[in-house]
Amino acid sequence: MNTLTINEKFFREHAPRGGFCIDATAGNGHDTAALCSLVGEGGRVLAFDIQERAVENTRARLRGLGLGEIGEVVLDSHANMAAYAAPETVDLIVFNLGWLPGGDHSIFTRPESTIKAVEAGLGLLKDGGAMSISVYYGGKNGCEERDVLLEYLKTVDNTRYTALKTEFYNRVGAVPISIFILKTV
Repeated sequence: MNTLTINEKFFREHAPRGGFCIDATAGNGHDTAALCSLVGEGGRVLAFDIQERAVENTRARLRGLGLGEIGEVVLDSHANMAAYAAPETVDLIVFNLGWLPGGDHSIFTRPESTIKAVEAGLGLLKDGGAMSISVYYGGKNGCEERDVLLEYLKTVDNTRYTALKTEFYNRVGAVPISIFILKTV
C-alpha cells in the first residue's frame, strides 16, 4: 500500500458518475484521467497546471484515452480555480504538491499559491464534497510548503470541514503525506 493506492480508493468513493471534479495540479494527467473515467460521459473534470508541458501532457493523455470531451485542462495557477467554477458545485478536488514528475525540479508548488488554492477549493466544494491533498516534500521545496499547509489546516472551520492527515510511520525518508478533507452535509 502506498499514497497512490490510498488516493485511488478515495477518488472512487468521492468522484460520482456525472460529477464535477477538479485536478488542481494536472502534472502528467494521471489523476485527471482517473477522475474523467470515474465521472464518465455525463461528468466534467477541470485540471490546472502552470507549466505548458504539463498541460500538453495531460491533454495528450486524455485524447489518447478518449477522455478529451470530459476533461478540460487550463494553463493557470490552481490559486485561480474559483474563476472557473461556481461555489458549492464540485464533488472532489485533488492536489499533488511538489514538482512535475520527469520535469524541471526548480519549478514546484509554493505555500502562498497552495493555501489560496485550498481556500478557494473549500468554497467550491458542495455539501458532502471532498478534497485530497498529497504532499510530496523534500528537494528544493523542502518542508516549507508541508509545514505551512499543516498549520493552515488547523485553522479550517471544524464545524464545516473534517481534515484528516495520514502518514506512513514505518517508512523512511520524505514519504508523501495524504490529507483528506470532507465538507459536512
